[in-house]
Amino acid sequence: MRLALAEAERAGLSGDVPVGAVVLARDGALLAAGHNEREATGDPTAHAEVLAIRRAAAALGDWRLSGCTLVVTLEPCTMCAGAIVQSRVDRVVYGARDEKAGAAGSLWDVIRDRRLNHRPEVILGVLEQECAMRLTDFFRER
Repeated sequence: MRLALAEAERAGLSGDVPVGAVVLARDGALLAAGHNEREATGDPTAHAEVLAIRRAAAALGDWRLSGCTLVVTLEPCTMCAGAIVQSRVDRVVYGARDEKAGAAGSLWDVIRDRRLNHRPEVILGVLEQECAMRLTDFFRER
């Protein structure tokens, strides 16, 4: 989660909402990282999770991220939850809950929906206070 927090810091410095994500290989090695780049790129899909997943798939040369873990500072939204399910990530670890748009247990639970063909394990609340404070501080300053 510390690597994801470092990515979140990079997003905040460029004016984006400070969310960071990393994808870890089965052995725990870092495959890819990403942070929100919506403001920087003008791309509404440039969420930290989507960018990290794209980069991990490119690094592996395969869209299936079986055995991988996605670590993200904020609970994924519905778009990111869909990308997570489609990429076949085995595990999602997140820090802060998102009561307004979270799709991994808060508002919705897309990631673990029994109607879908793939349901990653979800671990929540890792460094939750630190992840939440990063967001709170960002929005307070705005």
